[in-house]
Amino acid sequence: MGRIKKPFPGRLIISAIYSSLGAMHDTIVDIEKKYGAVEFETDEMEFLHTKYYREEMGDDLKRKFFAFEKPVEREQLVEIKIWTNKLEEKYGEKTTDYVFRKVNLDPGILTLANFTLATTKDYSHRVYLRDGIFGEITLMYQKQKFIPMPWTYPDYSEPDVIEFFSRVRETMRSIEVNI
Repeated sequence: MGRIKKPFPGRLIISAIYSSLGAMHDTIVDIEKKYGAVEFETDEMEFLHTKYYREEMGDDLKRKFFAFEKPVEREQLVEIKIWTNKLEEKYGEKTTDYVFRKVNLDPGILTLANFTLATTKDYSHRVYLRDGIFGEITLMYQKQKFIPMPWTYPDYSEPDVIEFFSRVRETMRSIEVNI
């Protein structure tokens, strides 16, 4: 029988899709207060893979990925997703019954083995965690590289994004040794 043990922590990665650089900056400042400084970030990218957010957020959307320096426990993913949803509301434009987001935050936890993305949407390849939040293995680390899954969003499969995840993973190799 296998022994139950707590897994090593991971690294918080947040994808920000945004129409307002100011709102994106303010949300990252809030996240840093709670989860430590940004250690790595990608360059700003055009968000072109889908028009899903256009009606709500407008045209000319941008995206950046951020990795935070403090390790996080994997079971925190649910709380992080709920909290980032509140940040989206905080910096959005509120109408009587809807919030038009200026920033869309997608948190996930990177481990040496994979990247798990949090989502509120159920689907066949997602596992229900709790409190309305699902987890999706978006990238697996195999044969010394990150491998996208058949359901991985195309922008997470881009070479620059894979390189970003690989760079962050390299800094994590000492986590398991130092615990």
